[in-house]
Parts: sequence; C-alpha cells; structure tokens
Amino acid sequence: MAFDLLLVMLHGFLTVLTGVLCFLCFFLLLECVAALWPQGDLLSDPARPDGDTATLAVVMPAHNEAAILATTLGQLVPQLRVGDRLVVVADNCTDETAAIARTWGATVLERQDSLRQGKGYALNHGLQHLAANPPDVVVMVDADSWVKAGTLRSLTQVALSTQRPVQSAYLMTLPEGKAIALVSRVSVFATRIRNVVRLRGMTRLGLPVILTGTGMAFPWSVISSIDLASSSLVEDMKLGLDLVLAGHEPLLCSDAEVTAVLPRSRSAATSQRTRWEHGRFEVMRRYVPLLLMAAIRQRRLGPLALAIDLCILPLSLLVCLVVAAWATTWLLASWSGLWFAANLGSVALVSLTLAILASWVRFGRQDLPIRQFVLIPLFILWKLPIYLAFFLRPQQKWVRTQRETPQSEALQSTDSTVQ
Repeated sequence: MAFDLLLVMLHGFLTVLTGVLCFLCFFLLLECVAALWPQGDLLSDPARPDGDTATLAVVMPAHNEAAILATTLGQLVPQLRVGDRLVVVADNCTDETAAIARTWGATVLERQDSLRQGKGYALNHGLQHLAANPPDVVVMVDADSWVKAGTLRSLTQVALSTQRPVQSAYLMTLPEGKAIALVSRVSVFATRIRNVVRLRGMTRLGLPVILTGTGMAFPWSVISSIDLASSSLVEDMKLGLDLVLAGHEPLLCSDAEVTAVLPRSRSAATSQRTRWEHGRFEVMRRYVPLLLMAAIRQRRLGPLALAIDLCILPLSLLVCLVVAAWATTWLLASWSGLWFAANLGSVALVSLTLAILASWVRFGRQDLPIRQFVLIPLFILWKLPIYLAFFLRPQQKWVRTQRETPQSEALQSTDSTVQ
C-alpha cells in the first residue's frame, strides 16, 4: 500500500513537471511556426513616415576595442547621412579606442569610473550627452558589430512609425580559419533560433520581444524615460523588460540585420556564454513575477506572453530536461501503468522536435548542415557545466568578452536572410 502511494505521488510530481515542460515546448513551437508566416511587419506599410527626414544618433559603447573598432566604423559611417550623429563612449579604456573613433569623425566621450563598470553605464553616459540636443531616434550599436547596409534607415523608420523600441535581427557568424570548435556551428544555429526565429514569431503574433543586444532603435521619448545605468550581465534584456513594464513593447524589424563573430578561443566562448546564461537566469528570476503582476494589473497580454517566453529555458538545457522527463515517465508508466505523465512527456518531446526542425528547415540550414547534427550532443555537454555553475557559483560581475583579431572577412561574407 505504501509503495503504491509512493508511485502515485511520484506520478503526480512528474505530471506537474511534464505538464510545465509541455506548455513551454508548445509555446516555443507556436513562436517558431508563427515565424514562418509571410512578411507582414510594419516595414511593408506604405504610410510609414520617412526615416530620411528624422534626426538620428548612433550611440556606441566601447571598452578597449582598438583591435576591431576601425573595421566596425568603416562599414557603419557610410550609412550615416548629413545631420546624423555618431557618439562613441570610450568606457574605461586603456588603449587607442578614443583616438581611432575620432579619426572616423565620431563624437568621443571618454568615461573613467572603476566602480560603475558595464555597458549599461556607458549607454547612459551617451544618452546624457544627447539630452542637450535630443534626436528623434537613438540607435545603439556594439563596437564589434557588422551592420548590414540599410539597417539604420529601416530601424529609424519602424521606430518612428510605431513609437516603440525596435530590435534588429542579431546574428552570429563563425570566425575565420579551420581551428574553431565544431560546436560553434550549433551555437550559431541556437543563437538564430533565440535572436531571430522566436522574436520574429512573437512579432508576427503581435506580442513584444526581448532586446537581444546590438542593433536596437528607440524613439527619444521612449528611451529618455528609462534609466540605463546598470551593471547587469544582460543589460539589453533588462532594458527591454523595463520598457515593457513601462508600457513600451519592443518588436523585431526583420529587414534590419546586425552580425557579430563568435569568439575563436574556447575560454572566450565559455566566458561569453556564462555571462549570457547566468544573466538570463537572474533576469528570469527577477522579472517573471513583475511581468505577471503587470499583466494582471494592466490587463495586457504582452507582459504575460513575455513572461512565458522568458521561462523557456536555453535550448540545450530544455532538450536535456525534456528527454530526461520523457524517459523517466515512460519507465514509470511501463512499471506502474500510470501513463498520463508519459503522454505529456511525449507531447513535449514532439513539440520541441517540431520547433527545432521547423526553425532549421526555414532559417538554419546554412548554419548547421544536416550531416553535422551529431554535434548537437557535444554542444549540450559543453553547456551543462555553465548551467551547473549558476547554482553553485553564479557570475555576478559584468565581464567583457575578450576580443581577438578582427574578423572583417568573416563578417563581410555573411549573407543571412531572415525574411
């Protein structure tokens, strides 16, 4: 009798667990399927205001970026038009970042503050400078980003027409050379699902998106109402959630595209991923309750949907949990005859598989050829210690990813279509 009761209690626990995983996987599938819908975003609206007449300021935070800054500015500056401003915040720099930026005609703000370090503080410093003569639109671009031609105009037009924050499609590409880790290909594909496919799906559904980083545009009236000064590990995501809570819901502009190169070395890649993943977990812990309360108080669907989106675990961790839950529930069902949890586990596994396959077929075949699917388990194994470290010793201090030799050819050769 006691053993039977134990089985029932275990089945009840697994039912709750697989039910939650099933719901999250189904929501992920909904995002990925919605991303397949035909183009219908605000760029196709013939009545949109002309971004060419708007005043635009680009703010670029830069911390010791001398190795790559000239490459970045070399392709960004030609996109600026008469009247546009480029503000480079040389933040706690000890190299030639400021001098290089000046040679490209940028307004350079040199900031030294050993206590308040991080991208959020640098961006806030740039906005304080612009406040004396504010532009119509502010675009934030990282110093290691390759901005696709036409991106600045597209972002400006959508920001003006919607009066909402706008995120570009933020992609990753592989570094040059053959000595890179093969799992980097899986990382590129996983980043595309997170930064493009899911955001595209949320925008198609009329729901807000997270801000993923570089290539973000804001109407001045929106960005000036938010305090950016923060040392958050994922300051861009935090900024986007603060904006949603304030009633300004970001959307994706698929026509705008920004690309960065993955770190070549394993240590730099691990450091970058650790900052991203630990920061994401911390943001999830802090903001999901706030978003749920905002959805209830304000009777808005956007914060609720974004809270659910935040709860979707990183893809590799989600795969591990779903497969483990499916195997455990089926083993229990074969033994006890209690099949409900096993059925939920099967639905979760099928939903997750379909979401990944739909994303790969439409968006990811150039990132991860089918013959390299065998690399996925290696990628998962590489990331598991990062997740474990969050529970044992979470990273709390913002750490800049170590820059390497400029990868201009890798960036220039990138031809990623997200339409």
